[in-house]
Amino acid sequence: MNVFDIIGPVMIGPSSSHTAGAVRLGRVVNKLIDNRKLKKVDITLSGSFAQTYKGHGTDRALLAGIMGFKSYSPEIRDALSIAEKMGIQYDFIKENIKDAHPNTARIHYYLEDGNDGTMQGASIGGGNILVSQINGMNVDFNGDYNTILVMHEDKPGVIASVTNMMHWEHEELNISNFHLSRQEKGGDAIMTIEIDNQPPEELVDEIRKIEHVKNAILIRRV
Repeated sequence: MNVFDIIGPVMIGPSSSHTAGAVRLGRVVNKLIDNRKLKKVDITLSGSFAQTYKGHGTDRALLAGIMGFKSYSPEIRDALSIAEKMGIQYDFIKENIKDAHPNTARIHYYLEDGNDGTMQGASIGGGNILVSQINGMNVDFNGDYNTILVMHEDKPGVIASVTNMMHWEHEELNISNFHLSRQEKGGDAIMTIEIDNQPPEELVDEIRKIEHVKNAILIRRV
């Protein structure tokens, strides 16, 4: 248990679940975008998110997080107009996502370079989040740890190559959780690696050089 479980996060209100948690979900997308130019976002809201998002400021909170603001940033209040000034198109869609947590958002982002991606996650109370899908593949992380996402081909030895490199080149790193998801055998796959300590900046570049790795992204604690 951390201090946020007791007193809640430092935030712009009114709701830790609908505002602070929503900002943190948006910040995961901000990390996935990785400083590239954002063109458009389609934000699908499910459950209570869909029912109360305007009154609780969930729409502004999600957009603020996507643009890199934090749960205590005063810019949350003006996130819609800030996005418009930045040339970011946005659309909020109400939809019942089957078997999803009541406070679930699915964010589909489109970049100026033509690439796009999706993230689905839920705000589970007290500003805490759970990310369940990246680009249609199941993941499982909450943003409380530094998290490395490794997109790769499902080939023998790729997992060993990544984890062995981390051990031999950065032995101070401690993996606290590991999850693998794949679309089909031999197809695209994604590793989710949570680590206890701060990884060096060069780690992601080193992982990207490993055979059959398509991309690696570091999502620092959000």
